[in-house]
Amino acid sequence: MHKPLTLRILAALDAKGWLALGLFLAVTLVLVPVLHLTVSPDSPFHVSAYAITLIGKIMCYALVAVAMDLIWGFGGILSLGHGLFFALGGYAFGMYLMRQIGRDGSYQSDLPDFMVFLDWKELPWYWSGSDSFLWCALLVVGVPALVAFVFGYFAFRSRIKGVYFSIITQALTYAAMLLFFRNETGFGGNNGFTDFKRVLGYSITSPETRLVLFGLTAFTLAATLVLARWLVTSKYGRVLAAIRDAESRVMFLGYNPLWYKLFVWVLSAALCGIAGALYVPQVGIINPGEMSTANSIEIAIWVAVGGRGTLIGPVIGAFTVNLAKSWFTVSFPEYWLFFLGLLFILVTLFLPQGLVGLWKKIVARREGARA
Repeated sequence: MHKPLTLRILAALDAKGWLALGLFLAVTLVLVPVLHLTVSPDSPFHVSAYAITLIGKIMCYALVAVAMDLIWGFGGILSLGHGLFFALGGYAFGMYLMRQIGRDGSYQSDLPDFMVFLDWKELPWYWSGSDSFLWCALLVVGVPALVAFVFGYFAFRSRIKGVYFSIITQALTYAAMLLFFRNETGFGGNNGFTDFKRVLGYSITSPETRLVLFGLTAFTLAATLVLARWLVTSKYGRVLAAIRDAESRVMFLGYNPLWYKLFVWVLSAALCGIAGALYVPQVGIINPGEMSTANSIEIAIWVAVGGRGTLIGPVIGAFTVNLAKSWFTVSFPEYWLFFLGLLFILVTLFLPQGLVGLWKKIVARREGARA
């Protein structure tokens, strides 16, 4: 007799895991808003608007890193094109935000400013329904998932894997970036979407709205971690890990790897789209630069630094690398890329299991010394 789904999801984490998740939600949903709204800006305990935006942005990156860990850490599929799915989700929600500007734009037109500047007379057909929050929310998930399904189906059916698959994903992302750079595509060209005013009728720059977006991002990240842990500990997750380690043997046992790999690939793309949709209103801009190959490679670096195949490791990696990036780009902007490259080399050579693997080794040595 199978356990109900809710019980199986609850059993995905142990007591320590639920406690850590509860503390994370308590800090992000209760403590941070209180320190931001009620504590004086002169106090050292005050959480600034800049800190909320920065941490909210990094949590979106952490969500992408968890999505990447699902396919790379547990499926053995290294994608160098996940920036595409992230950007597609951002653009889908950015269309709604651009329509919410209304006549408050520079040209006081019902069309977005960039369309007026380019002398467009009406919205393109694919902007239909973009003034509906629910429709754009559907596009946030549906567009990345559809692109991933079509690409993944043909790639996995052709049994493309390894470095060849990584190169193809990178080429796909680069082609999409070049497409979105063109003004005639109707997505703002080089500048993309920016100057947002409202979301669901509320000012996007008000402290309350920014805190709601911050809390929603934190909750989505926590829910994704629980979902991912349940998935990888289920029968499906065990088959996926077997495909990662010995695909030919799994096929010999009668399993078809295509649908197992395709499901996690599409799920990962949809999660990236959600992360992109949460990222855009908090940062205030989305442009084709989010599809750059460097951004997609950076996603893989977050996972490698934190610890591939651990789920919590990519979150740690995303925070570690991006906090370091924020500090380096202010203090030593010309050395940031050198530091990033050095970090990746050092992790590859000395920390193959990432920071989480290093911590496990330290704990194991302490327990061995005590014994």
